[in-house]
Amino acid sequence: MTVPMVLLPVFVLVALAFALLLSLAPIRAAALRSGKVDVAAVALDDRQWHGRARQFGNAFKNQFEVPVLFYALVAFALITRQADFLFVVMSWIFVATRLVHAFIHVTSNNVRVRGPAFGFGVMVLVVMWIIFAVRILASA
Repeated sequence: MTVPMVLLPVFVLVALAFALLLSLAPIRAAALRSGKVDVAAVALDDRQWHGRARQFGNAFKNQFEVPVLFYALVAFALITRQADFLFVVMSWIFVATRLVHAFIHVTSNNVRVRGPAFGFGVMVLVVMWIIFAVRILASA
């Protein structure tokens, strides 16, 4: 697989993080202007945000949890030349689950729907890591 084919899912995931961040800024600004949020409190503890500000903040923060393992795997797969067609397909599946998860997070935030999207993405990522590890260890 070409480097652009391997990195395109990464670019989409990074774009998702930036989209959430850019959406979060005006929501938090509005919350601050409304006076319903104590500026000093949120400066020390982001759990003080309410409603949509907290919902978008959590969705944004979530992009720096499990996806970090994906970013590391992509880098390792590129370095070791282990990024094949299966890897790219699984990358897109993982990214699709992240897009669905984020969409649910910032709309209905229904945990009964969001949870399975998250779980399926994690399972895909675990399988990707297992395949990568087996290939690396088998070639040693």
